[in-house]
Amino acid sequence: MKGLEVLKDLVTSFLKGGESYERSVEEFLRELQKTLIRADVNLKIVSELTSRIREEAFKSKPPPGVLRREWFIKIVYEKLIELFGSEGKASITLSKQPYIMMLVGIQGSGKTTTAGKLALLYKKLGYRPGLITTDTYRPAAYEQLMQIANSIGVPFFGDKNSSDPVSIAVQGVGKLVNEFKCNVIIIDTAGRHGYGSEEKLLDEMRQLAEAIRPDEILLVIDAYIGQKAYDLAKRFHEYTPIGSIIVTKLDGTAKGGGALSAIAATNARIKFVCDGERLEDIEAFDPKKFVSRLLGLGDLESLLKKFEALEEREEIERRLERIMASGKISLRDIYLQLQSIKKLGPLKKVFELIPGLSFMASVSDDMIKSSEDKIDKWISIINSMTYEELDDPSIIDRRRMRRIALGSGTSVSDVEELLRYYEQLRRLMKDLRRKKGLLSKFGVKDLGA
Repeated sequence: MKGLEVLKDLVTSFLKGGESYERSVEEFLRELQKTLIRADVNLKIVSELTSRIREEAFKSKPPPGVLRREWFIKIVYEKLIELFGSEGKASITLSKQPYIMMLVGIQGSGKTTTAGKLALLYKKLGYRPGLITTDTYRPAAYEQLMQIANSIGVPFFGDKNSSDPVSIAVQGVGKLVNEFKCNVIIIDTAGRHGYGSEEKLLDEMRQLAEAIRPDEILLVIDAYIGQKAYDLAKRFHEYTPIGSIIVTKLDGTAKGGGALSAIAATNARIKFVCDGERLEDIEAFDPKKFVSRLLGLGDLESLLKKFEALEEREEIERRLERIMASGKISLRDIYLQLQSIKKLGPLKKVFELIPGLSFMASVSDDMIKSSEDKIDKWISIINSMTYEELDDPSIIDRRRMRRIALGSGTSVSDVEELLRYYEQLRRLMKDLRRKKGLLSKFGVKDLGA
């Protein structure tokens, strides 16, 4: 997206900036506004977005260990994701069968090809899709969709001799469901009237929706459509409430800002994006992936990993505090601890990161095994235990040890070693809880009664 590629340079420049944080933020936001407007994002959306970023940038404080400029880029990243749909990657699983999709949009948006792309996608997912054309105005529409259907091996319905799109749709749904046993019906509609003279088209869309009651109406938006996307999407939404948006021709040169405007006008989310001419060139929309691409993934990757590690640390700290408050530790806690070690490194390093627990890094190496092989063995051992054994390891005798070792592909001595580790940690937690004075000395608050 040529119009937005400058954001990558903007991020890099901001992170290296020599001016004050406040001046750098204001300069960044000015450039962000210019870039989004050049990319055809609606002016109101640009203004609201930058206002929210500015407010949080000056109000919120970064967590310990995170630079303020890094924190600002994370704010920008998250606010952009919110614009595109903060729910995460779009789900393309269908809630019922048969499922009827109706595509709407103006001529040139790529509806017919997109209908074929959707059919191929759902066929690959194991569904039985069928295609219907209700475009009675464009002579080539029937032939084009029929050829696409034949090329991908899915049923097709249309009527070249009819001028009644509603009748075609009703007959087509019945035939594809009852005769061909299709469980996904994709309906391509007319778009010949174009922007500025769409009254008849919109009325036709409403009649179609009322007659076939589609499970989802998808607005197909050309990535090149620009500023007029807002008004166009709003008009369609007034006649046939839009459930999702498909952005076509997102091929690396389109600016794509009109998609944001369509979201704002319909309160729908982008569900699919098409970035090429081939029928395979369609995928579920992923806001995080899209925004990372806008801002330059190379610039963000290390930052995002840093924040993920921080969140992991916070969860470990909360769990350790709960353990210390109760003085009890279970094999379930050990299991989660081992999984965390694989991500963050040895337990000693984890303790060093947590304020107030750095003294625990002096625990002997016999207690904390950082070897990947050892961790994998212990995880396998715990996975081979029953719920009863996890909750009460004291019941694990030699007979149970042999069964656990056999089930995990380890030895009885490995199982014994894990149980010794667990017992040492259990005693340590009890001792720490009793020694409240020692905890206070190291800055840990009184966590237990």
